[in-house]
Amino acid sequence: MIRDEKFVLSRRPYAVDLDSLTTSESANSSSVYATVRAVWFRRRRSHYSTGPMRTVACIGYLREYQPPPRDAQHFLKEMNDGRYGGHCEARWDGETLWAPEATEAQRQEFLAVLEPMLKNYPEVPPGFDGWWHFPR
Repeated sequence: MIRDEKFVLSRRPYAVDLDSLTTSESANSSSVYATVRAVWFRRRRSHYSTGPMRTVACIGYLREYQPPPRDAQHFLKEMNDGRYGGHCEARWDGETLWAPEATEAQRQEFLAVLEPMLKNYPEVPPGFDGWWHFPR
């Protein structure tokens, strides 16, 4: 991934929590399954793909199998396959929170990040480092 100071929505950027890197062993001893918490903005249609486009705020994580990274920045710089993007756990459009697998406590945690994030679009939310995007 590439880190940019400037937010450009068409690059599909992510802001990441650099303190959230986790790794777990994989079947292949030379690699680990690594994840890092991420937030991002996207444009979506409001209802049934006929409504107007609107900006939404998303929270989830980026993940990949790779050799053990030194830290979160190393993990991100080694990521270069953006075909699948981030794994979205929750999405806020300013009216509705989509978080199908979340508990009520998790929904409140998601909203605590996503509501101010959408209000302050396109600023990087506090506690996150941005903007990271996949090479094209």
